[in-house]
Amino acid sequence: MRPTPTSGLATASLIFGILGLTLLPTLGSIVAVILGYMAKSEIESSAGQLEGSSLATAGLVLGYIGLGLALLGIVAVLLGWLGICGCSFCSLLSVPFIEEGGASILMRF
Repeated sequence: MRPTPTSGLATASLIFGILGLTLLPTLGSIVAVILGYMAKSEIESSAGQLEGSSLATAGLVLGYIGLGLALLGIVAVLLGWLGICGCSFCSLLSVPFIEEGGASILMRF
């Protein structure tokens, strides 16, 4: 008997999930999530002819972690830029001209 082949989409999902946390932030994570769901669907419809459900799940988890980190980064940049958050990390991201004039500068535009 031959071993059951692994879904290529599941493998690609895992690879893009890793890339989404390293070399291709956000874009790699989005691709990992899309490919993960496509792989899960392909594996379920193959009636046991394909394996790799755990690879697809790992790709999905890594993709969602990457998207969550990207969202947290966007929120941190916005909080620091608007001067709303007073933590040391957000203050590193703040834009000096907004700190000087406060929110009133934003109202002028």
